[in-house]
Amino acid sequence: MGLSLASEEVQNNLALIPAGSAVASGAPAHGGMAAPVTGNNLGMRRAGIKPGLREIHLCKDERGKMGLRLRSIDKGVFVQLVKANSPAALVGLRFGDQVLQIDGKDCAGWSTDRAKKVLKKASPEKIAMVVRDRPFQRTVTLHKDSTGHVGFVIKKGQVASIARGSSAARNGLLTNHYVCEVNGQNVIGLKDRDVTDILANTGDVVTLTIIPTVIYEHMVKKLSPGLVKASMDHSVPDV
Repeated sequence: MGLSLASEEVQNNLALIPAGSAVASGAPAHGGMAAPVTGNNLGMRRAGIKPGLREIHLCKDERGKMGLRLRSIDKGVFVQLVKANSPAALVGLRFGDQVLQIDGKDCAGWSTDRAKKVLKKASPEKIAMVVRDRPFQRTVTLHKDSTGHVGFVIKKGQVASIARGSSAARNGLLTNHYVCEVNGQNVIGLKDRDVTDILANTGDVVTLTIIPTVIYEHMVKKLSPGLVKASMDHSVPDV
């Protein structure tokens, strides 16, 4: 059964802090200010979810692979996995991108199996795709406080709690969401301590890319956690 984005379950997962949730302690955000909205920050530019559509061209490697897995959700086709150093990674495909066309064929209504078969039969020299950037995801830009924190706790990849009065609270970070990227760098499949280390090594401003838990779990269904950890592209993207 497909996932209905208008379902009560999705709406429930968009609540800021559900009743009874534990809230982490933390100091107020830097100067009590919301994070700046300027696009001059490098992390914001790397994380940017651009409107509209883009066309990309990729090829297969010497083994006939693209390093790409697709999944059908609600009659659309989405990127489920991009392998590191693969043709798919080199052209900038990311987890959650929606693939609208492959070699001029509309993907609407395709099953996961059909998408896989089309890619398998495609020319190894050039495959044209029309893509929309990560429609299920959004970015939240946060400012570190004087102790270097932004005011949330991550547990098993999810935002588990948010500190009252923190930058995370002021800038609209939500619980029941997975963190997909930190300053544009994919962190899916990484251990919480590794994500925390990446956060610690960013500058004073950090941009998170998040996705509702209910949608994320649907997207990674039947995807081995071991494969995600070992193969997912976790490189820092070019601007």
